[in-house]
Amino acid sequence: MLIALLLAQAAVAAASAPAAAAAPQGVTSYPASFFADQHPNTAVDMLSRVPGFTLDSGSSVRGFEGAAGNVIIDGRRPVTKSDDLEEILKRLPASAIERIDVIRGGAPGIDMQGKSVLANIIRKKGNTFRGLLHVSHNYVENGREAVAVRADASGGIGERKWELGSVFAKGIDDGFGPGPGTVVYPDGRPLERSQINTEGDSLQGSVTGAVESPLLGGSLRVNGRYYRDKYKYNENDYVYTPRVAHDGSIETDRSHEYELGATFNRDFGSKLNLEVLGLRHPRTFTIDATNGQYTTPDRFQLDRHTVETIGRGVLKYRPSEQLSLEGGAETAVNTLNSHTAEAVDGLPVTLPAANVRVREDRAEAFGKAVWSPTPAWTVDAGFRYERSAVSSKGDVVLDKTLRFAKPRLTVIWAGLPKTQIRGRIEREVGQLNFDDFVASTNLGTGSGVTAGNPNLNPEQAWVGELTLEQRFWKDGLISVAFRHYRITDAIDRGPVTTATGVIDAPENIGKGTKDELALNLTVPLDRLGIRHGLLKGDVTKRWSSVTDPTTRESREISALHPLDWNAYFSQDLPQWNALWGIDVYGAWRKSYYRFNLVEDQKLKTYVRPYAEWRPRPDINIRIELPNVTARGLRTTDRLYAGPRNTAGPPIVSDRDLNFPNMYYIRVRKTFGG
Repeated sequence: MLIALLLAQAAVAAASAPAAAAAPQGVTSYPASFFADQHPNTAVDMLSRVPGFTLDSGSSVRGFEGAAGNVIIDGRRPVTKSDDLEEILKRLPASAIERIDVIRGGAPGIDMQGKSVLANIIRKKGNTFRGLLHVSHNYVENGREAVAVRADASGGIGERKWELGSVFAKGIDDGFGPGPGTVVYPDGRPLERSQINTEGDSLQGSVTGAVESPLLGGSLRVNGRYYRDKYKYNENDYVYTPRVAHDGSIETDRSHEYELGATFNRDFGSKLNLEVLGLRHPRTFTIDATNGQYTTPDRFQLDRHTVETIGRGVLKYRPSEQLSLEGGAETAVNTLNSHTAEAVDGLPVTLPAANVRVREDRAEAFGKAVWSPTPAWTVDAGFRYERSAVSSKGDVVLDKTLRFAKPRLTVIWAGLPKTQIRGRIEREVGQLNFDDFVASTNLGTGSGVTAGNPNLNPEQAWVGELTLEQRFWKDGLISVAFRHYRITDAIDRGPVTTATGVIDAPENIGKGTKDELALNLTVPLDRLGIRHGLLKGDVTKRWSSVTDPTTRESREISALHPLDWNAYFSQDLPQWNALWGIDVYGAWRKSYYRFNLVEDQKLKTYVRPYAEWRPRPDINIRIELPNVTARGLRTTDRLYAGPRNTAGPPIVSDRDLNFPNMYYIRVRKTFGG
């Protein structure tokens, strides 16, 4: 009701408000003074206040072109695959930022990287030393504690610049907790009742560094990262009906990776620019999981090694203020060496694609153009052609070559000072997920072991999108977007027959459709009587349809959220050097469909009140009440005796786990300018 009221008032204000000056070609600049009342610490804090902007950290895909987020720094994208974009922005102090330019739709000279809205963070010139020390403590009502320490620094000597950062932290997985478990027969009679206690914790550490120096008339930047993580999951089930029993599960995951990247950038006059980059990212990941550790143990082990090596070159040409051209090529070599094993009560179980060695050689050529024939119109067009050769050895032997053309066209109209309409048509081609190539397990949801399948085709879709964006008042914004996807080679799950029975595996299940309706809202609340108040929110509704490979009936796409919504309220209190707010992350549902199982997961609404106080310009104290609603995760499994289309009614297992309340405090000290 509140959002509906605000929307109505916003529409009236938008119609009556005088036109404000806007930057040409869809670029809106937010200087550092725009954020002064908030006293932001990092770039993340600043971006959270930009009207109509939501941070997108990018996709976890192989290659560089398709993995971009929606933030660039000084017009360039960070050359990294393993370092999360949000973590990079947390290391960028607000005191180092001159302004943030937000590009909506497209603009000459800017590579939108496939995004509709892009933020370009412009840093201040100079080599001023800046440092940050961050210490936080998170206490959970069940007695668990987590401490994190972060230290970052940056500076320069002459024309050379450097950056260093480190994080060492214990993490607490708030997706697991205690709760009741029930299993009922198809006729509703109780089969089992239990009390479940689950916990997930991690220990992680990372070190990052970068240096930048003039070279051959341009600049060379070299960056590196080292990361280790250990995650442990424990589950204890105390059965009290129809008999008293105790069982449990334990899983330990370890990750170890490093990354080295370099980029060379040089201008040739005022119109031509060359960018060349390289990156190498090895990673080792292991799983050791045992289910039924007090009864009949089912042990699963995975040892996986991956290496990604990327080379990329881009030539950019801007013949005029209205036109920019870009062309380039990228090559990526990815290798996977994976070994998996399962044993039930000490006896080995045969798994399809348990031990495989996969190599993928990808090459992609691309061209892009952005043209603004008039101040009201902008056309952003691109074309990519990809060739991918995939070979596999071990349990699955194959050798195949895939080729895809990926055109993209975006047209932007901004004929009114505060109104923009964007239309997009694009062919999107997904990537084969190396996780689908090998067997895996998930003890936390009870879905069991899934076989691997290297012989997949990537999912493809023709996408059409139409967006209407309206700014109002001084910093208000509302946008509505509709997207339609026509999917081919949809990737889902299907049955595979092995020597020991039938098991679930990923497979291409044919064509499908997906539709999305998205609303994004930013409302300054001063006119509604809340001085320095701000309300931001987003809602996305999805509809989808594919043909189930088991039942041959239409159903939704597995793991797709039909509805997502979030709301954020904040209020600056500059007279007290403070601010407070409430973040609300809406409940969602997703379902997985397997040949003998339908699993529904429902994550409840997460609410986080917080407050920040700045007793001195260089000290910031933040307190939070994370998960004040004790949000939980409910998992309901409908398990059939055989394929869902021929078996009778299912046994139903329900786990309703609720995570306890938490209390969080963070102290941050900054150094330098």
